Amino acid sequence: MKYSYRFERFKDTWFVIFLLISLAMCMFFPFSFGNGFTWDLRRVPLLLGFLYAGPKNGFLLLAALFLIRYFVGGSGFYVTLWSYAAMAVLAALVSKHYIKMPLKQKLLSSVLLVFISLLLTYFAAIKVSDIHLTTDMWIVYFLLNIVSMWIATAIWEVIKTNFDILQKLIKAEKLDIVSNLAASISHEVRNPLTASRGFMQLSHESSVSPEIKEYIRLSIQELDRATDIINDYLTFAKPTPEKMEKILVHQEIYQVVNILTPLANMNSVNIKLSFKENEPFYVLGERKKLEQALINIMKNGIEAMESGGEMSIRVEYEVRRLFINISDTGKGMTKMQIDRLGEPYFTTKEKGTGLGLMVSFSIIQSMDGSITVRSEIDKGTCFSIVLPVTAAEIS
Repeated sequence: MKYSYRFERFKDTWFVIFLLISLAMCMFFPFSFGNGFTWDLRRVPLLLGFLYAGPKNGFLLLAALFLIRYFVGGSGFYVTLWSYAAMAVLAALVSKHYIKMPLKQKLLSSVLLVFISLLLTYFAAIKVSDIHLTTDMWIVYFLLNIVSMWIATAIWEVIKTNFDILQKLIKAEKLDIVSNLAASISHEVRNPLTASRGFMQLSHESSVSPEIKEYIRLSIQELDRATDIINDYLTFAKPTPEKMEKILVHQEIYQVVNILTPLANMNSVNIKLSFKENEPFYVLGERKKLEQALINIMKNGIEAMESGGEMSIRVEYEVRRLFINISDTGKGMTKMQIDRLGEPYFTTKEKGTGLGLMVSFSIIQSMDGSITVRSEIDKGTCFSIVLPVTAAEIS
């Protein structure tokens, strides 16, 4: 797993260190602009820190910038203090939405941020320090910063994309191995298990001592558990719906909630539904497999609330897409745990195989849908399932 998560560690640690070194190098080795003035490109690594490493690391870089600027000395410290503080606040606000933007919007946003920050510096230089430079000097300085920011953003996006592709390839290779293994042995293993369970059930119903009956009951329970695991493997090996049918989503959600209500009551969990029944939405797929995917996700959410809580199921429609948001108030997950969801044998539960979510991800993907997960430790988790909506008249 170390290659799979190298990017996350790089982003959280080495990326910030790299930006800090770049920031210091820009300030210690500026370039001369004539008339005794020196300029640098410090705003580029600073903005990259806010946009890609988050506000927390961004303000850490800003504090380092102010500290270095103070010890470097010279005029213009208050220009830096005022303009960069305003720029940092703006960058922190943009950073909340920046990561989710497509590449073109990222490039445009980063360049726009640099341009705004340059304007702040321009007005601060005139109003606060009474610094007056020629128009040509300002134009050159603006162009240098804008072009540098565009190049730095593009390079980092290439690096980020390469790491993302590597992570997906590693996960796809693992899933392909499990899929081939499942298709080759699951049927052969399930047949003797079924026969063994039948004989044990007969023995359990015969006249034997209570102690032996308890042993047989436990054996039957473990055989059922093994069968469930094999069924999960079979579903994963062949997640594509065998028979495409029109599925009324809110009806399936009601069905799943009815199945899981006893488990929810046992765990003191209240299930809350939120959708409009007078606006039915249909998706194409196999009813039983969609039901299985929803059961796996909701069951995990209920089990994550060990001391009780609330599960919210909300259905929303947006431009031919249906959003099924399943939220719980459980223990939550870390970023690394979220990234590993859907991998075989990865689970956050003490007793679990991770196959349930692996199957759920495969089923939703086979329906041309996707699953995204948001979570915070001790606050809860939200699974957002996105499925393409089909017309009601399609049969």
